[in-house]
Amino acid sequence: MKLYDAKTRSNQLIQNLLTVWENSVRVTHLFLSDTEIEQIKKYVPQALNSVTNLIIVENEQKEPIAFMGIEEKRLEMLFLSPEERGKGIGKRLIQYGIQKYGVQEVTVNEQNPQAVGFYEHLGFEVYKRTDYDEEGNPYPLLYMRLK
Repeated sequence: MKLYDAKTRSNQLIQNLLTVWENSVRVTHLFLSDTEIEQIKKYVPQALNSVTNLIIVENEQKEPIAFMGIEEKRLEMLFLSPEERGKGIGKRLIQYGIQKYGVQEVTVNEQNPQAVGFYEHLGFEVYKRTDYDEEGNPYPLLYMRLK
C-alpha cells in the first residue's frame, strides 16, 4: 500500500478516483437515490481537479483504493473502496492530513452515521448543524472540528 500526494492529475487517475467515489457513496450514502448520485457524480471530477491537496492510497497493483482532499486545514472529501473499509486506511489518511496539512475541520452528512462515528472516534466534535447541504438539498450537515 502506498500513500502519496497527487501533484499531477491525469484523466485516467480522475476516472479511477471517480469509481472509488461512486462505489463508496453507494454503500455509505444510503439516503441518496441513484438519480441523485448520478447528478452529483457530474461534479466530482471538477472537485478532484480543483482541490489543493489530493492524497491517494494505492494497492499493490498501483490502483487507487482511497483518497482524500484537503483545502486550508479542512478535509473536503474522504472516500474508500468499500472492500477496503475497516482496515485502518481512513484513520491513516486522517492522521496524515492532521500531521502534514493541519486538518482541523470536516463537514459530514448527518444521515451517514458511520462517518459521524468515525470522525468522533478520531477526536472531532460537532460545533454546528444545518438542515440543508450546500446545494440546498434536505440533507442535514454536521460541521466538526478537532477537540
